[in-house]
Amino acid sequence: MTRLALIEDDDHIRASLERALRARGHEVRSASTGLAGLSQVVDDPPQAVILDLGLPDVDGLELLKMLRAVSNVPVIAATARDDEGDIIRTLDAGADDYLIKPYSAEQLEARVRAVLRRTTNGPTEPIVVGDLRVDMEARVASLDGRDLELTRKEFDLLAHLANRAGRVVTKRELQAAIWDQPYGGADKTVDVHLSWLRRKLGETAAAPRYLRAVRGVGVKLVDPAT
Repeated sequence: MTRLALIEDDDHIRASLERALRARGHEVRSASTGLAGLSQVVDDPPQAVILDLGLPDVDGLELLKMLRAVSNVPVIAATARDDEGDIIRTLDAGADDYLIKPYSAEQLEARVRAVLRRTTNGPTEPIVVGDLRVDMEARVASLDGRDLELTRKEFDLLAHLANRAGRVVTKRELQAAIWDQPYGGADKTVDVHLSWLRRKLGETAAAPRYLRAVRGVGVKLVDPAT
């Protein structure tokens, strides 16, 4: 049984999702305002949060930033906002997935399973590639002994590539693994996150070190010394 926190101000949607998720064996605690939901998450941490962005008391993006300040719990933004800029800002602020309304309970449950797989599975030993060290359990990456300040998505992207060091990973695979988009989608989202990750690794696309693009195929993480 998965413990879920549902933060949704629409009474009909909230009640419908609660019934559907509980019928599937999940434990659901819900709140109709952002601050009430934040209090619930802090007092009784769930395994995942389903967060509407259009809340009456605080904007969902701001609430997401508050959540990230106190917790690493996986967050699925479930909202009517479908603008690409909103999607990128929300993912960069720390959301693990983004689901656009209307959606079914089955689709939401599949997204919950996907984020839990990504955030709970992985090797116990840190992965070392050159002077880069990626600790999956602690969710910390360091370069030359200095911790990198990565967003959740940047870390997930780096971890996925580190798990496949030396192997070319396609954008479609990254979309499926990191953004749960198995049939393709926002190429720009992948490109933007790769660009941000390069900057934090101290490199550029024109002068790569760890992240090597393979034109027309994808990208791979390598030891610069090889």
